[in-house]
Amino acid sequence: MDYGFFRVAAAVPRVKVADVGFNKEAICRLIDRVEAEGTSLVVFPELSITGYTCMDLFGQDLLLNKSDEAVGQICWHTRGKHVTVVLGAPVRFRGRLYNSAVVIRNGGIKGIVPKIYLPTYAEFDESRWFASGSDFLSPGRQVSGRFVDDGRNYYRDGFDSDIKYCGQRCNISPNMLFTVGETTFGIEICEDFWTPIPPSSFLAPSGAQVIVNISASNEVMAKHHQRKELISNQSGRTVSGYIYCSAGYGESTMDTVYGGASIICENGKLVAENKRFQMDDSVIYADLDIAKLNIQRQKKNSFRGMAPDGTSASEYSGLYSRMDLGDAAPTDFAAKLYRKVEPHPFLPEGNATEIAKRSREILRIQSTGLAARMEHIGCKKAIIGVSGGLDSTLALIVASMAFDKLGLDRSGIIGITMPGLGTTTRTKSNAVDLMEALGITAKEISVVPAVEQHFKDIGHDPAVIDSTYENAQARERTQILMDMANQENGLVIGTGDLSELALGWCTYNGDHMSMYGVNASVPKTLIKHLVRWAANNLFSGAKSASGRSATEILLDVTETPISPELMPANEGGEIKQKTEDLIGPYELHDFFIYNLMRYGFSPAKIYFLACRAFDNYDGPTILKWLKKFYWRFFSQQFKRSCMPDGPKISQVSFSPRGDFRMPSDAKVKLWIDELEKLT
Repeated sequence: MDYGFFRVAAAVPRVKVADVGFNKEAICRLIDRVEAEGTSLVVFPELSITGYTCMDLFGQDLLLNKSDEAVGQICWHTRGKHVTVVLGAPVRFRGRLYNSAVVIRNGGIKGIVPKIYLPTYAEFDESRWFASGSDFLSPGRQVSGRFVDDGRNYYRDGFDSDIKYCGQRCNISPNMLFTVGETTFGIEICEDFWTPIPPSSFLAPSGAQVIVNISASNEVMAKHHQRKELISNQSGRTVSGYIYCSAGYGESTMDTVYGGASIICENGKLVAENKRFQMDDSVIYADLDIAKLNIQRQKKNSFRGMAPDGTSASEYSGLYSRMDLGDAAPTDFAAKLYRKVEPHPFLPEGNATEIAKRSREILRIQSTGLAARMEHIGCKKAIIGVSGGLDSTLALIVASMAFDKLGLDRSGIIGITMPGLGTTTRTKSNAVDLMEALGITAKEISVVPAVEQHFKDIGHDPAVIDSTYENAQARERTQILMDMANQENGLVIGTGDLSELALGWCTYNGDHMSMYGVNASVPKTLIKHLVRWAANNLFSGAKSASGRSATEILLDVTETPISPELMPANEGGEIKQKTEDLIGPYELHDFFIYNLMRYGFSPAKIYFLACRAFDNYDGPTILKWLKKFYWRFFSQQFKRSCMPDGPKISQVSFSPRGDFRMPSDAKVKLWIDELEKLT
């Protein structure tokens, strides 16, 4: 099963300028290498058959004849192989020479794509030797002719691009797309990519999920950083996989040096990169997630809008000939996956500086949202139920930042501890000490007398520890918070998080309800990260009356087992009701949430990815909690349908007013049935 993946490679052979035989052998050797890895598409550098730096030797008939001959031999070498090859070669056509990408599959030349933009500035002088691929385009980038469908391929009737090359007939045109299995790719060549509107800006909305760039880009100071940024950005704008492969060691160093840069990006993210300046052949692989790209394009309606020339994407796609090259390679993705599967997709990535920048940004989004809401309604007090757990601790941090932003004294934040039938000393002391350290107004109101009275009123035996026993405490706490907000003319700040909303792990009209939920789109794994980051970066010098620092308190909160503390503690006074023992590890659930909501992956694919992301859980354990996740996710939608306002933080949100609309009565059967097949 391919799970929507497509294996690609960028191969940089060591070349010898004008030594076509040597270059051909290097290319064939690398084709064998990537074929053994189950690769469906391999990309070689620009003019890799001759070397890019041949200069006026491109005017030599012998070199061009040998180049044609070598391409034919490479074509012969691919017979019986599954890999599709894109390599660079000079191609003659009607008295002109074109710097071209030649597409080869299973012994056949499937098409030739000429370079459109020829750099003729600074160290480059390509128009001295080559003609532009714009020869094949009429004004306005329109092409004449009508489509002819032979049942497998699409050709242009009357489009003057038929060529006999290496003894085979094919099309030569920049207006070509190629399909391998379920994946379509388009080609641009080096300078094409550096233009204001590169061909890939047309190729992608016309159906290409993968963009190939064969290049010969020399190295100068700081150029590589710009190159990577442009490739990443273009793959993000085009919602595509982008394979960039540039010429390397062996090119002439008269005035330039070529580092052999190879870069593979997917929708703005770098997924593979080689080391430059290698003296031998190099290959990088990536398993591009074509299914993910399709889903992202499907969701992003602006992608289906206008092409850069003002033509609609659907109209422009009709300007491309489409060549079906056959099935993708039979790749065993289960045996080896050339792709990093991030186990904690919600957490900030990068170096320490970047992580700090993103962590601070998240807290600023939360605190600015709260500040804006308070200013809008003219409110100068906030009411928070502070339990000493992760969620209420983050809410307290956010409220403190919001009050600082508004220039309000933090004493206007009223933190209420509400000891119940399962409250432990550790969480209570952390709550009290943290409020003291941050200068928060602290109150304590026990819910025990009210809950015991409530049990009498409804005839519930307090010895029966069930959902009534637990939820009565949660609802009593919410009632206290709401009434205190009325009394203080304040705003009840919700503490519930995205993970709890996904699982429905909240009491309906209890902790489920607030006046503004600052954590509503922050998952549990991210909350733990943010509290830990705040411990080390915020509130320096703040201490409680007992002498504990804010840092010490916050770090202890991150080490405390996650629990609603609605059941009696054990004999040692420690937390007995541990949430993750009941519903599963939050790091797994956050992984499930991200891949379900962000990409719409099937249960089987999420299971496949989870097994590769986590080495601390075996397959049966992951499957057990994945089933639990789906069951709870579907059955608890009614709680998400009426959730309070709260700021969107990441690309995943359950707000029924914004990102997510789901019927409360949807059935989970299809998803569970698929998981049962994996048992």
